[in-house]
Amino acid sequence: MLGHQFYHGIIRKYVVAFGSLFNDITILREDRNNSSNKKLVRVPISYGPKEKFLVRLRQDPNLDQDIAISAPRLGFNLDSLAYNPERKLNKIHKNVSAIAGNNSSLATQYMPVPYDFDFTLNAFVRNAEDGTRILEQILPFFSPEFSVTIDSIPEMGLQDDIYLVLNSVDSQEEFEGNFDTRRSIIWNLSFTMRGFLYGP
Repeated sequence: MLGHQFYHGIIRKYVVAFGSLFNDITILREDRNNSSNKKLVRVPISYGPKEKFLVRLRQDPNLDQDIAISAPRLGFNLDSLAYNPERKLNKIHKNVSAIAGNNSSLATQYMPVPYDFDFTLNAFVRNAEDGTRILEQILPFFSPEFSVTIDSIPEMGLQDDIYLVLNSVDSQEEFEGNFDTRRSIIWNLSFTMRGFLYGP
């Protein structure tokens, strides 16, 4: 646009950073018949809309097929992004950085533009206990925000502290047929990442 071709991969970095925050969640499974028999289960996470996982749940309601998704599972999605005028910086200021191997020139870049990135994290669980075990590993870190450092523009040496805000937490149960059969429990966590986009 306007004669400039550039790509910093910042949106991709935000998506990767968001998913990385939740990729080491584990739950402890205990055998009801033998309390000493315990197993630590890692909760897998993948990128994709909730509807993709709901289709899979409807095809295999018990989540017991060998090749399929397994519960518990986390899924996340970038839902939208919107300009945030409240965080706007003075647009005539520039970031300045030395160019490697060039003693006579500097690299410059105008201040970034503030954008809010809305993410949804979904926890798909088979029973309520698994859901609460996952939530208790996430919620204490958000009061209501959590700071993440992103290496925004490595060539310029720019790193940004990005705030991730937890907006809401709600649950839903998916039913089909009679109410004796519980299909699935899904916890939906809504987040806003207060990021920046850089020009050329």
